[in-house]
Amino acid sequence: MTRGDVILIRLPSSNGREQSGYRPAIVVQKDMTEEPMLMIVPVTSNLSASRFAFSVRIEPSMENGVTLPSVAMVFQMRAIDKNRIMRKIGSLLKSDMTRIDEEIWRMLEPSYI
Repeated sequence: MTRGDVILIRLPSSNGREQSGYRPAIVVQKDMTEEPMLMIVPVTSNLSASRFAFSVRIEPSMENGVTLPSVAMVFQMRAIDKNRIMRKIGSLLKSDMTRIDEEIWRMLEPSYI
């Protein structure tokens, strides 16, 4: 998997507000093929998720494989076991990945910048 890939994943059931089930996600970790874990940002087609801070709207395209207007939920960024990956469905445009990167930096707010 490469940074910016859009993948279909299987997340475990949740008893709260965390995303679960089969869904698209965006790979935000640099390519580290030997590592068993992967950092992702889950995606939802529930556009009301855009009301939360640290979210990015993604429009469907042939390149990204997303079929509905969606929201990348940067605020739910997490590590998953690579065994949860079902398949790659596309790749984000550089402009969309840049917006996600900006939200990651805003959310984490490193003090050395």
